[in-house]
Amino acid sequence: MSSTADSPAGGDSLWARRAARRARRRSVTRTVVVGRTSLRIAVRPGTGGGPPLLLANGIGASLETFDPLLARIDPAIEVIRFDVPGVGGSPLPPRPYRFGTLAHLLAGLLDQLGHEQADILGISWGGALAQQFALSEARRCRRVVLVATGTGVLMVPGSPWVLATLATPRRYLDPGYTRRIAGQLYGGTARQDADQVAGVLHRWTRVGPSRGYLYQLTAGAGWTSLPLLPLLRQPTLILVGDDDPIIPQVNGHILASLIPHARLHVYHGGHVELVLRPDLLAPLINEFLTEPSAGR
Repeated sequence: MSSTADSPAGGDSLWARRAARRARRRSVTRTVVVGRTSLRIAVRPGTGGGPPLLLANGIGASLETFDPLLARIDPAIEVIRFDVPGVGGSPLPPRPYRFGTLAHLLAGLLDQLGHEQADILGISWGGALAQQFALSEARRCRRVVLVATGTGVLMVPGSPWVLATLATPRRYLDPGYTRRIAGQLYGGTARQDADQVAGVLHRWTRVGPSRGYLYQLTAGAGWTSLPLLPLLRQPTLILVGDDDPIIPQVNGHILASLIPHARLHVYHGGHVELVLRPDLLAPLINEFLTEPSAGR
């Protein structure tokens, strides 16, 4: 386990926007049916022969939010993005679901796409899904990247104001509100550049129905990975910010102490640096996903 320092920022530059557009053009977006569930997905083919990377997003966010990161993921890696049911372009399911249901759904998606195994990266809410996928679909999961996430209900939470703000999707619907609360909610770069946060949430994100957001909240109700983390055997990279009001830094240390094959990187920034400053974290992710497996 190791902790390293920060690296140069990327910023929401003209170059970054152009890179994101190029990454989108290389992706093929379509709707697939897994069992009885329709999922909107986007697949960027890779030039290498390794397993693909599944990207699991934060609550309320559609697959477009990953555009800035996608532009910096090693082109050898196939990248699979998806909207969970009821979010973005995926239809609202008839009833709420649990993380275990979604993990099984991702395994079915891999079957549809012809993959035996995948790596998974999850940020925030998506980090809980990534942990569940690694635990309940262990045979299908090779490596795990956990970004700005914790262990569910048994974690060190943010302030009551943060939790109340996350309880509604208003920040995805009201750009003015987003600018007002961005720094206090997300920390890091958002404290100096609320406009960039509003741009990511409103320029790149497709907002689904409000009930879809509610279903994501209920998926996490009562869920925790804490007692099961010693069973998570995949190599795991944990990325945690030193100024994250939503996921205090101590949660990354808890994950790293309980996951047997974990390494921890503490970066200088907040909750959404993965999309605001992808150059900060993408090199670490690329190195981790492409390094030789132990024993080779």
